[in-house]
Amino acid sequence: MQGKISQWIMIWLLPVIVIGGLFVPLLGYLVVGMMAFFLVLSFFKPRFWCWNLCPRGSFLDIALSRVSANRPMPKIFLKLWFRWLVFAFLMTFLMWRLTVAGASLMAVGKVFVIMCVVTTVIAMVLGTITKHRAWCMICPMGLLQEQIGKCNKKTGPKK
Repeated sequence: MQGKISQWIMIWLLPVIVIGGLFVPLLGYLVVGMMAFFLVLSFFKPRFWCWNLCPRGSFLDIALSRVSANRPMPKIFLKLWFRWLVFAFLMTFLMWRLTVAGASLMAVGKVFVIMCVVTTVIAMVLGTITKHRAWCMICPMGLLQEQIGKCNKKTGPKK
């Protein structure tokens, strides 16, 4: 059995959001809740979410790893400036979509569903042609968790 028990539990949230969310846009708020949870968690355990609880990461480990070409990732994915560029692009797109959505609960939920769908498609394409977890190297939320963890190490209690 490939994957951790926590991944087998969390993997089900991905189709709930990317498929169910197309019919029930309020499911997009699950994305918001997960983002808030993992950002707080990253103060204590950087990227713990990514490797243990992320529904997309679980899907990539359990399902996509079976069809991945397992080729080296582009070296640019490891460059911090490139990761910040991906972050800036996706956050700009998210902010624009939220501005267009206005104050409608359904429209805002749909924005998060669409972002999840788009990034999942990107993750599947990258994971099929390179390593199954290629997306995780440039994932904006993973980058934030990593940076929060680094800041916490610098400012946290000294041992």
